[in-house]
Amino acid sequence: MSSNQAIDGGPIGSASRVTLHFSLSLEDGSVIDSNFDQTPATLSIGDGNLPLGFEEHLLGMSGGQQESFTVLPEKAFGQHNPSNIQHVKRNSFAADMALSEGLVVSFADANKGELPGVIQTIGEDEVTVDFNHPLAGKNLIFKVAIIAVENLAAEAQ
Repeated sequence: MSSNQAIDGGPIGSASRVTLHFSLSLEDGSVIDSNFDQTPATLSIGDGNLPLGFEEHLLGMSGGQQESFTVLPEKAFGQHNPSNIQHVKRNSFAADMALSEGLVVSFADANKGELPGVIQTIGEDEVTVDFNHPLAGKNLIFKVAIIAVENLAAEAQ
């Protein structure tokens, strides 16, 4: 299937697999991610891997359709939460670890899961780490071109 050929398995619903091209940018126009010059992505609606606001805008779209829309923080990665900024003792980091502002460091949460944090500032005794998602508090501008829609609910019957 060429990326210009649309396959329409009906409108996108809560149990659809969707192949699409997309771009994600911020209000200032800076592009965060795009696959318009690459192989299209295939994703499943309702699997919990996509921001709710992104899925909501896709619902009802069909193969061949293109659209741009804005997703507000509440339906994407949430608002920036000041309590997610933590101060960690400098000696908590390995002595040979080269810390720099903007560096993403993986920490273990209370359940031993991975929790990424972004180094904000480095002091002599303390390092400030932001555990908010990097896109928290931002309006996200999506542009999508739907290539194919497969209705998985119909296949299951």
